[in-house]
Amino acid sequence: MTDLHLADPAATEAFGAALAAHVQPGDVVTLRGDLGAGKTSIARGLLAALGLAGEAPSPSFAIVQSYDPPEVRLPVLHVDLYRIDDPNELAELGLDEALSDTLLLVEWPERAPGYWPQALALTLSPAPDGGRILTADVPASWTPRWPI
Repeated sequence: MTDLHLADPAATEAFGAALAAHVQPGDVVTLRGDLGAGKTSIARGLLAALGLAGEAPSPSFAIVQSYDPPEVRLPVLHVDLYRIDDPNELAELGLDEALSDTLLLVEWPERAPGYWPQALALTLSPAPDGGRILTADVPASWTPRWPI
């Protein structure tokens, strides 16, 4: 595990932008943290760096927000599982079919325990100075691309 200090929301978005240079189709990046921890800020920074014009909406109500080229340089599904009560509901979302050629960004992955064991698992927690501590659990497939 690796820890990184993110001083403010701008640093959190900047981390997402830096992450964009390393993602590829078939990757899963999970984002854990309390409400307001910065999960969507990382996703917004990543999507902007992939070419999205304008601010990406939080997929809280839609559950899955898709982005496709030419809007972004590679297909992305931004998923928010906050409102998922039963992991069996995931099959209805069609996420498994997308894995071969799409980047999955998954907020609240703890709602689907064990679903993405090879994901780059990022956890955000409060830092004493008001910033965030980002903890990365880096799987073998990410080792050549880490640290960011």
